[in-house]
Amino acid sequence: MDEAKRVGKGTVELVGGCCTRAVFPLPLGEGARIDMLERRDFLKTFLASGAGALLLTAPAGIRALASGMIHLSQADGPWEILYPQILNRIQAPVFPKRDFEVTKFGAIGDGKADCTDAFRKAIEACNKAGGGRVVVPAGEFSSGAIHLKSNVNLHVTKGATIKFDRDPKKYLPLVFTRWEGMELMNYSPFIYAFEQKNIAITGEGVIDGNADCEHWWPWKGRTGCGWKKGDPEQSKARTLLYDYVAKATPVSQRVFGEGSYLRPQFIQPYGCQNVLIEGVTLRHSPMWQIHPVLCTNVTIRGVHVQREASATDQTGPNTDGCDPESCTDVLIEDCYFATGDDCIAIKAGRNDDGRRVAVPSQNIIIRNCHMEDGHGGITVGSEISGGVRNVFAMNCNLNSPRLDHALRFKNNAMRGGVLENLFFRDITVGEVAHAAITVDFNYEEGANGKYAPVLRNLEVQNLRSGKSQYPMDLQGFPNAPITDVRLVDCTFDNTARPSIVKNVRGLSLRNVRVNGKLLSDTKAPVGAVPRDGRIAPLESGRQPRSG
Repeated sequence: MDEAKRVGKGTVELVGGCCTRAVFPLPLGEGARIDMLERRDFLKTFLASGAGALLLTAPAGIRALASGMIHLSQADGPWEILYPQILNRIQAPVFPKRDFEVTKFGAIGDGKADCTDAFRKAIEACNKAGGGRVVVPAGEFSSGAIHLKSNVNLHVTKGATIKFDRDPKKYLPLVFTRWEGMELMNYSPFIYAFEQKNIAITGEGVIDGNADCEHWWPWKGRTGCGWKKGDPEQSKARTLLYDYVAKATPVSQRVFGEGSYLRPQFIQPYGCQNVLIEGVTLRHSPMWQIHPVLCTNVTIRGVHVQREASATDQTGPNTDGCDPESCTDVLIEDCYFATGDDCIAIKAGRNDDGRRVAVPSQNIIIRNCHMEDGHGGITVGSEISGGVRNVFAMNCNLNSPRLDHALRFKNNAMRGGVLENLFFRDITVGEVAHAAITVDFNYEEGANGKYAPVLRNLEVQNLRSGKSQYPMDLQGFPNAPITDVRLVDCTFDNTARPSIVKNVRGLSLRNVRVNGKLLSDTKAPVGAVPRDGRIAPLESGRQPRSG
């Protein structure tokens, strides 16, 4: 052996400049090791475990070596190794062929009768029988909170609508939930499941949250959506919840609900295994729409998330389309999103709560989705203190003048999350208002915190953008640069201004064109890449829109 170097508590042995053996203690298991004789095995374990964190303090030579091993030939890449492993693990639950029609339990589809108790009875009967479908036939069924149980598929048939009651009391008693990444006792989500197995919401029907600028949305405190000075809104309760989190107040004492004005989520499976949401149309959500938390094996397929009629930038506040939070093995495919916030936002807890729970979102696949209105199309953050890793997105179309960013990554020095192993390919961007690719460490609190945000190993292949203000807006911190961003075969047309690239280490461009100009195939210095391919001074003072 010519040379052996230490990487934290691990050892990399070098022979003739090639890595022949690497031994790392891995975070996923006590005493776990890699005994690596082939680079393919190294990459598989490296990506799956998140062991890239060990490279942060490694010598430059070792970092370069490991980086080179990550950037392997296409046949040895993460799309060929890790992606199929994740996909094979994600399996939709299967239910017995038993139907429990809600009308047989007292539900009336006239849009007036309160069907809450009928839904409860049908779900309980289905669960006790060993599972099956709770069927909602054609008609309009009014209800309060619906709580799913194991082995129950809530099937909303074509022509059926579940329309939720606007009375907040219908979402009591309080339940254990998360609100913007923080644990608390609050109103029940409209459809909720806690620590259940094999649950689903399927069908071609409509689930209507019945929120508007007179109900639920004014609690955000926007004058353009029903709120006026003196009306109740969420800010005091939100600040109190922040304070509870900072002081590590037990969750049982974080009691909100009536008088707090923290809106419930639309659909929230919490701590569940084997979840399927397929085919339904969602509209008029009070807040985040599909929000699985601490779930494993989740499939979101063919869901249509509609925006409200006559939508503005004031309406539908925080109505993210799909926000998997601290989840493992998630497939989001063939969905349509038009929202008042991010279309998809991958999350993992906010600030000290995210660090306390310490469960990342990992092994997430997004494919064949269409995004229109929203702040970000495919977003990671900002509630990501628990970390996000191994995200794959492919064959997605993002297009709307009311969509701010196509690919968006939000972090800051209060969150301090580690975002790594993020892979995107075959992304079509028709038009976005701001940038096709945005990495923003200045989000909300920005540098005002003690936890260094991390984003590393981001790769975008074959992205085609038709119109945007900027091609890219990448802003790290001087003491926490964005690391290892690779663009391959990407085209940005009709851009109005140069890219913003600030505090980025290891920006690699290969066959990248901006307004028809080929940029140098190189690792670009820290600076901005303008339309003609020259390096331009950075712009200062610009802050992206929060949300």
